[in-house]
Amino acid sequence: MLKSYLKNLFQVTQIGDAREESYYPCLKEFLENYAYSTGKTNIHITVLPKKTEAGNPDFRIWDGRQKIVGYIEAKNPVGETLDHFENTEQIKRYKETFPNFILTNFFEFRLYRNSQLINQVLIARPVIAYKVKAVPPAEKEKEFYNLLEQFFSFSLPKSYTAESLAVELAKRTRFLKDQVILEELREEEQNKKKLILGFYEAFQKYLIANLTKESFTDLYAQTIAYGLFAARMRTENSFNRKLAFDLIPYTIGILRDVFKFISLGELPSQMEWIVDDISEVLAVADINQIFHQFYSEGKGSDPIIHFYETFLAEYDPKERERRGVYYTPEAVVSYIVRSLNIVLKEYFNKKEGFASNYVTVLDPAAGTMTFIAQAVKLAVKEFTTYYGEGGKEEFIKRHILKNFYAFELMMAPYVVGHMKMAFILDEFGYKLKKDERFKLYLTNTLEMESIKQILIPGLSSLAEESHLAEEVKKRNTCFGYHGQPAVFRSFAKHWKMDFW
Repeated sequence: MLKSYLKNLFQVTQIGDAREESYYPCLKEFLENYAYSTGKTNIHITVLPKKTEAGNPDFRIWDGRQKIVGYIEAKNPVGETLDHFENTEQIKRYKETFPNFILTNFFEFRLYRNSQLINQVLIARPVIAYKVKAVPPAEKEKEFYNLLEQFFSFSLPKSYTAESLAVELAKRTRFLKDQVILEELREEEQNKKKLILGFYEAFQKYLIANLTKESFTDLYAQTIAYGLFAARMRTENSFNRKLAFDLIPYTIGILRDVFKFISLGELPSQMEWIVDDISEVLAVADINQIFHQFYSEGKGSDPIIHFYETFLAEYDPKERERRGVYYTPEAVVSYIVRSLNIVLKEYFNKKEGFASNYVTVLDPAAGTMTFIAQAVKLAVKEFTTYYGEGGKEEFIKRHILKNFYAFELMMAPYVVGHMKMAFILDEFGYKLKKDERFKLYLTNTLEMESIKQILIPGLSSLAEESHLAEEVKKRNTCFGYHGQPAVFRSFAKHWKMDFW
């Protein structure tokens, strides 16, 4: 089998003008024969057409559905050795992103596991093929098959902590942002397509006027990652990219519009590979167990935010620092919200505080819902203190889901906010139904007019979301109780809650 592979390589070298891609069929055929001969009948090997040095490695080895074994990047055997490529920015990105990765020039193979070189084998001397003009004899055949067995036997860990999962998710999301989405935007502009570009133009026109393509790639990559995360939290069964669309609530139309393309559309190959990789990391992780354990062990009452902060620290620490993406400490949030609860009781005669009838809560710059989540928890606590646990579910449906509102301009915090509220309500024993949502809206708080009909296919829900937010704004144009607003400053932003 190895001799046949080397013979095929030699025949390609005799073409004269052979390029790197000319050798792909030889390696693909050999790997398929190896997998079949060793009983790995579920193995599929996909070759990605070369477009640019950006994007994913050349070969993806997977099971034909979603489970990914690993990736291989191939270099032309003529010219530089693998030492030249090993420390290039491209290969560094691949090693950091993909935990099971081979770098090869078709004659030498280097296997990396979580960025570390763990095995390398030179199976033949390419100089014999090019200079001597003969089929090079096979060398270290046993060692080579051991390397391949290491590669094919890889599987993602079945157990993650919240921190390790955040890091793995961040590495892949950063790759999606830097190496895939921006390149796809450029290509769509050249070819006058409007798939991802349509989302960019809609967000720029209707939400964030000064949105650059670079900022959009950040927004879009995080939306995909956390959209997959949100979908994964809604199932304890199998999970993959194509199932995500059905798991996203019907009431979060904007996210469903994004995933109509991600789950059901014809994704560009470059994008499909890395999105599938993110999906598999989430599929093997027990998401709900991670966060319920985190919550119950007292590591913080807001595990989603601690997770997101860890994610951002790995994903883009410089951008995180530049934007000031740090969260108000839980003790400070708790103090502010408890103070408001006292104000409601002592100054407005609302004896049940946030749980009182006719108290409406609005956070006009919600971010990831840190403050309003604390208000929800306190409202439920007040209710159960007065009335016990029996009517808690009806209280959440009648009061929390009806009278608590939030606005957010950025898509990624919007998705994280919805995740967080679903998690918190689940902790209280209330699972959101398909036709229910927390009233967190993607909107520009300062805009009073709603978005009209959007002609870009797949984005009609952006107008619907804007219309729902407009109704809230117009219905409550007079902030405060009898026109008296309650305004508080957190460490990172102004925060306003309004009462009627």
